[in-house]
Amino acid sequence: MSILNFASKDLGIDLGTANILITLKDKGIVYREPSVVAYNKETKEVIAIGEKAKSMLGKTPKNIVAIRPLKDGVIADFTATKLMLKEVLERVCGKYRVTKPKVVVGVPSGITDVEARAVEEAIISSGASEVYLVDEPMAAAIGSGLKVGEPAGNIIVDIGGGTTEVAVVSLGGIVVSNSIKIAGDELTEDIMQYAKRRLNIIIGENTAEKVKKEIGCAKPLLTEEYREIRGRDANTGLPIVRDISSIEVEYALKISLYKIAEAVKVALEQTPPELISDIAVKGLMVAGGGALIKNIDALLSEKLEIPVYISEEPLDCVVNGTRKMLEDMDTLAKVSK
Repeated sequence: MSILNFASKDLGIDLGTANILITLKDKGIVYREPSVVAYNKETKEVIAIGEKAKSMLGKTPKNIVAIRPLKDGVIADFTATKLMLKEVLERVCGKYRVTKPKVVVGVPSGITDVEARAVEEAIISSGASEVYLVDEPMAAAIGSGLKVGEPAGNIIVDIGGGTTEVAVVSLGGIVVSNSIKIAGDELTEDIMQYAKRRLNIIIGENTAEKVKKEIGCAKPLLTEEYREIRGRDANTGLPIVRDISSIEVEYALKISLYKIAEAVKVALEQTPPELISDIAVKGLMVAGGGALIKNIDALLSEKLEIPVYISEEPLDCVVNGTRKMLEDMDTLAKVSK
């Protein structure tokens, strides 16, 4: 049966630097894979997407490209992004009998008009009938369960793969926002640089990311933890094994985490007094993969002197927000770009 004969349904997409998540109206999250594509340079044939493509990074022959086509939350390689999205949407649409869906996409609040058009074009060329762009922090706030439509201040910090988005929300709109290109990818890079500088070992991105997820912390853990890392000796070039501790990882991440706290502080300083008084009571909500850094709530609370909470499903907040907007078109009409 042709896809064009399938019943029409609507999709919500978190087009993240690190991962793509897709939610189908009335179905929940139906796709969750790394934002990576491998394709043949000459034929433009897609070889792999998601986890399989991620495993190919740095290992491909000359005629095959394995790439993360999104950088800092926006399209860095349009051809690769279009190939990846087309493959992803064909898989989802084929499996769930979807044709020409309306698509809601979460994008960074600081996205330019040119970047926004590139996202729209990539989604439309992948088979969508309509595209609605919404600010990621607004989607994250809605997905976190914050009551964004009320005349009261809420603040959300979405620490994604490429960007950290800060937004003060009231009456269904963003009153103050701040976006910095320091987030999960930068934290991974911090660990790689620390290992090279202090431990004399060169490790890959996947190793550093695993260390970040397992023992990454913003303040000391109750019990210090260690992880074994394998890589190349920075002097001899030979294989080497080292241990890295949670205290060392905390030190490696400190500067970037402090910059994230400073970005939130800047947003708070620009927030009207009436909304600040609400935030002082309600506190700050943290979403995104960066919310999983251990003790990040304690660090932000210490630096900002307000209560800090971690969203129940920090990795899914943006895509859950797009799903809720698909179920409430009035809200979508108010918050879409």
